[in-house]
Amino acid sequence: MNIKGLLFALLGFALFSMHDVVVKYLGSTYSPIQIIFFAGLFSFPLLSFVLITDSTRDNLRPVHPWWVLVRVLAALVTGLLGFYAFSVLPLAQTYTLLFVAPMLITVLAIPLLGEHVGIHRWAAVTVGLVGVIVVLRPGTQELSLGHAAALASAATNALSSIVVRKIGQAERPIILVLYPLAGNFLLMGAALPFVYVPMPILDLGGLAVIALLGFIASMCIIAAYRFGEAAIVAPMQYSQILWATFFGFLLFGESLDRPTMIGAGLIIASGLYIVFRESRGGKSSNTPVLRNRTRGFSPGSVRTSAMLRRWKEN
Repeated sequence: MNIKGLLFALLGFALFSMHDVVVKYLGSTYSPIQIIFFAGLFSFPLLSFVLITDSTRDNLRPVHPWWVLVRVLAALVTGLLGFYAFSVLPLAQTYTLLFVAPMLITVLAIPLLGEHVGIHRWAAVTVGLVGVIVVLRPGTQELSLGHAAALASAATNALSSIVVRKIGQAERPIILVLYPLAGNFLLMGAALPFVYVPMPILDLGGLAVIALLGFIASMCIIAAYRFGEAAIVAPMQYSQILWATFFGFLLFGESLDRPTMIGAGLIIASGLYIVFRESRGGKSSNTPVLRNRTRGFSPGSVRTSAMLRRWKEN
C-alpha cells in the first residue's frame, strides 16, 4: 500500500511543479493578484464537483469564526506571496525557502497547540535556519522582496496549517474548503481593478492550466494519503527540488548554485528529521507537521486533510 501512496505523491508533486512553472511564466507579465483571482475562478467549477457531494445538512456558519477568518487570510497571503516569489526568484531557490514551513509549524505548535518540542526537534529547527542563512547569504548577495515573500509565505502557510489542526475536528470539511475560495473571490476580486492587464487567449488558457493542474495534483495527494502512511508520503514534497532544477534549467536558463544546494540540503534534512521524530510514538502529541497535508498556496488545490476526514465520516 505504501508503494501506491508513494507513487501518487510523486505524481502529485510533479504536477504541482508544472503548475508552478506556468505561474512563473505568467508572473513575468501579470500581478499575482490577477493570476490568483482567475486561477481560483477557473478552479471553482472543478472544486464544485467535490463540494456538492458533501452530505452535511447543517448551515455553513463556522463553529470558530475568528479562527476560520485567520485561516482564510493566512491562506490568501500565502498564495499571494508564494506566487510573487515564483515570479521573481529561481524555481529551486523559491522551493528551498518555502520548505522552511515544517520548521515554523513546529515552532508555532508550541503556543497554539500546546505541543512540547524536545531538544532533538529544536536542533532540527536550528539546522534548518542555518540552511536559510546559507541560501540567503546575507552580505554577499542582494536580498530582494522575492526572498522576503518566500519566507513570509512559508510562515503564513505554517500558521494556516496550525489553525486547521487546531479547529479541524470541530469545523466541517466543507467550511475549510469553501471559505478560502470565497475569500479569494472577494478580496482578490476587490484588488483586481488596480492591477488588471488584458490577457490574450493563450494566457487565459495558462490560468485554466494552473487550475486544472492544481486540482489534479490535489487529488493525487489525497490518494497518496489514503493509500500510504503520512511518514512515507510527506517527505515526497522535496522531490519538487529536482523538478525545479530540471524545469528551471530547461525553460528559464536557471542554474542551481552551490550555496543553494547546501542550504537546500540542510533545510530538507531538517524537515525530514522533524517528520521522523513526529512519526515515532510518544514524540509528539499533535504531529502538526505530519498532519500538514495541503499545498498551502495554490487556489485550485483541495484541502487534503479535510477531504480525507469527510470521506471517513461518510
